[in-house]
Amino acid sequence: MEMNANYTSFVAVGDSFTEGMSDLLPDGSYRGWADLLAARLAAGTPGFRYANLAVRGKLIGQIVEEQVGVAAAMRPDLVTLVGGLNDTLRPKVDMGRVRGLLTEAVERLAPACGQLVLMRSPGRNGPVMERFRPRMEELFTVVDELAAAHGALVVDLYGVPALGDQRMWDVDRLHLTAEGHRRVAEAVAQALGLAPGDDWRAELPPAGAERWLARRTSDARFARQYLGPWVMRRVTGRSSGDGRAAKRPELLPYEVRDLTSQDRAPQDRAPQDRARQDRTP
Repeated sequence: MEMNANYTSFVAVGDSFTEGMSDLLPDGSYRGWADLLAARLAAGTPGFRYANLAVRGKLIGQIVEEQVGVAAAMRPDLVTLVGGLNDTLRPKVDMGRVRGLLTEAVERLAPACGQLVLMRSPGRNGPVMERFRPRMEELFTVVDELAAAHGALVVDLYGVPALGDQRMWDVDRLHLTAEGHRRVAEAVAQALGLAPGDDWRAELPPAGAERWLARRTSDARFARQYLGPWVMRRVTGRSSGDGRAAKRPELLPYEVRDLTSQDRAPQDRAPQDRARQDRTP
């Protein structure tokens, strides 16, 4: 039996990873690991409250300015903070500034909540991400140092082979599938001391050999539909999060929906559902 009594309220802070992209539901909204974790915590806690302040595309400076103060004022039992990765993907980034802003966020959130959770985010394998890997690892070093200094938990998803599997990532190669989000929720739950559900690190069965031509076709589509527009947004400083509000901006009672019927593998989504997605991080 899970013991959730210590967590009667939860606030999630961050960017597209915490908003839930690309765990798309039939109504066009996103679910994601934070919603799944909230549902699990709420299942055994009457009156459980949940807010998700995360907005896609946000840089760590925007997270600090727009979300951290709001989250701290809510005084929740649990806060998750995942941010800074979008900064590392920009053409130019001042990692010293990122460190300073992440430090400010942790210093404001840690004393304002019962438990702060940070993450070493998962990373997809591939040549594009290899370019940014040194920055990502520098960011994760800062995460580890801040957690040690402020008593935060770190959920280490980085380098887990299963989460680097391309089948865990949607067609934009930037956001996790529904199964990826489910595994992240399980990882966080276990870090919080909840009874384990399954092995979120378990690797997927071997994939069948992909034909060379099919792979090249997939690469060309990715470059045309996602990589090119993504690079242009980075260069021009635009983001899909501009002007977008958080999906759960207030700390309110959380109704546990029947999520089982909404679980759909990426390949089962209707074309119109896919077309609605804005996949910019």
